[in-house]
Amino acid sequence: MSPIPRQPAPLTATAAGPFTGRVRVAGDKSMSHRALMLGALAIGETRIDGLTESDDILATVSAMRAFGALVTRPAPGAWRVRGLGVGGFLEPEDIIDFGNAGTGVRLAMGLVGSQAIAATFTGDAMLRGRSFGRFLDPLRRMGVQVIARSNDRLPMTIKGPDVTLPLEYRMPVASAQVKSAVLLAGLNTPGVTTIIEPVATRDHTERMLASFGAAIEIDRNADGERVVRLEGRRDLKAQAVTVPGDPSLAAYLVVAALLRDGSDLTIEAVLLNPMRTGLIETLIEMGGDIAVSNRRALGGEEVGDIRVRSSRLRGIVVPPERAPSMIDEYPLLAIAAAFAEGTTRMDGLGELRLKASDRIAMVAAGLAANGVAVEEGPESLAVTGGATSIGGGRVATGHDPRVAMSFLVLGMAGHVGVTIDDFGPVQTSFPEFQSLMSGLGAHFEKAEPPAA
Repeated sequence: MSPIPRQPAPLTATAAGPFTGRVRVAGDKSMSHRALMLGALAIGETRIDGLTESDDILATVSAMRAFGALVTRPAPGAWRVRGLGVGGFLEPEDIIDFGNAGTGVRLAMGLVGSQAIAATFTGDAMLRGRSFGRFLDPLRRMGVQVIARSNDRLPMTIKGPDVTLPLEYRMPVASAQVKSAVLLAGLNTPGVTTIIEPVATRDHTERMLASFGAAIEIDRNADGERVVRLEGRRDLKAQAVTVPGDPSLAAYLVVAALLRDGSDLTIEAVLLNPMRTGLIETLIEMGGDIAVSNRRALGGEEVGDIRVRSSRLRGIVVPPERAPSMIDEYPLLAIAAAFAEGTTRMDGLGELRLKASDRIAMVAAGLAANGVAVEEGPESLAVTGGATSIGGGRVATGHDPRVAMSFLVLGMAGHVGVTIDDFGPVQTSFPEFQSLMSGLGAHFEKAEPPAA
């Protein structure tokens, strides 16, 4: 029997009071996915504390169990993974459904690609509509077999060869997820797998691989490009991993506090990986009163407490080379730009057209619907702030949680409320969003669905 389709859940956010106090956000999703996966490949029991328990991460939990790893939860946020060793995955008995977890399914393609098993992946309607060709191209060159729908869409079956071929792969487009999928495939590949990055991307995979004992080296070539080399078929050793707060989730609180008069908010124990702090750097350049204190190491990464006070922002030109360090935060930056004096121009955003939705188009349409002047280019956005009345519109989010949360922040900061067409994907991606924001003074109202 086919499942009953979920009905959209429109939600309106209206002007909030000042955001004050000290809060924490859920553990970083990027690190949570990787900790579970490397734990499933390691010898021994990996202890993970601070794991975020969104639907996306729970989909990865289910997948690791399907591959034969023993995954338990002795307490909220505390997980234990008894691994199978590199190359030790079992063939799943059933199709693995990743729901809306795009990161999880992409990384799992790499995990399975170098193992002599077959696995079939699917996801929700949004995930099934996306092409995975650029993730599959390097895996195919390593000998991985793929059976997929047209344009390399889910559902698809990945079958690893008896022996995967080592690969030297120059990244045609900056993508931490493509890089990570290849490195994960390289774990069970004889010889050395090499990734060449003309533009450096997030390095969570490399850092965590090193902490689990992988034979990984990182340097620069004569052209200044970042080069990652991984020697395959080396054992990984179970680790204790503490997952710090997700900077991508903390970002919504940061921008909301900047835009609401009288705010003085501290977000504790947030990941400060240099490839994840582009938004903070940009907001400071725009005049944001943001300070980081209590810097320390946690889980192989730097963390700190971020204090944010309400500020008057000004428009700037955001350099395109900053995109890899804040690619998921551009929709939220566009919201901040809507309240800044002057025009904020963002270039190098082509990757946003390939995300959960075409985020450039979605953000441009949403801003226009709420009285904000915006110009959309093939790989750019230019947002002019300072309108006398911002808000009052209804935003189509394309089932993209980042677009949805960004426009809810617009509603909190604007002159009149903003309605998004569906809050459901937010509950999947950041289930604490509404309760956390409400506890800080935000106001939400259920909205009526549009007339048929």
